[in-house]
Amino acid sequence: MLRAGDVRMMFTDRHDVVSIPPEEVARLGPKAREAVVNGRAAVAERLRLSPDRVVYLRQVHGADVGYVTGPFGQDPPPLDGACTDQAGLGLAVLVADCVPLLAADPEAGVIGVAHAGRMGTTAGIVGSLITAMTARGAAASRTVVLIGPSICGSCYEVSPEVRARTAAVAPEAMCTTRWGTPGVDLRAAITGQLHGLGVRDIRHDRRCTMETASLYSYRREGPTGDFAGYVWRPDRSSLTRSRNAV
Repeated sequence: MLRAGDVRMMFTDRHDVVSIPPEEVARLGPKAREAVVNGRAAVAERLRLSPDRVVYLRQVHGADVGYVTGPFGQDPPPLDGACTDQAGLGLAVLVADCVPLLAADPEAGVIGVAHAGRMGTTAGIVGSLITAMTARGAAASRTVVLIGPSICGSCYEVSPEVRARTAAVAPEAMCTTRWGTPGVDLRAAITGQLHGLGVRDIRHDRRCTMETASLYSYRREGPTGDFAGYVWRPDRSSLTRSRNAV
């Protein structure tokens, strides 16, 4: 878990039931949704968050970021990012090779998340997140961004045409895989975009999803589940409970 001021950031793995792969959905049938709801509640409680105060998004590989004050319920709008200034509200992003971004300006009390796959990165999701946060009082120069586990450039093989289109928007994305084929380095691309936006405090969880068995990876497994990134700013009551528990 990363702490930035009073903000907390962390990632789950495949042992935390925030999402389940298709074979588990088929096996559990009607109980699949119940398993996910219960798993997400268990993660929230471990983070000292109320299970009904965690925001999940309907991610569509776009560049839209919304300001939120509470969860959307069972039918969230299509968004690939969210920000809030509400204490005690957790923001979650689900991924299985794409890049999860967790962001915070602790001084302003503004936090944000984004789902940054190749399409979202070239569409401008990184800029949309920082713009949405600064609209709520954050400053790029104070913002801490944690770039989470994702497929690395050495493993993310693409066609020459896809690499060229991606690099035309984000030059830092240009790379070659460990097999000597065209690749895309999303971490480098996003880091370059953040620097261009004035963000200087960039942290990394450099685990590659394709190389890390404890994380879900679409490239390694085919259709699969997701792990989650969470960012939140505890409210006063949760901080008090935490201190009293020590």
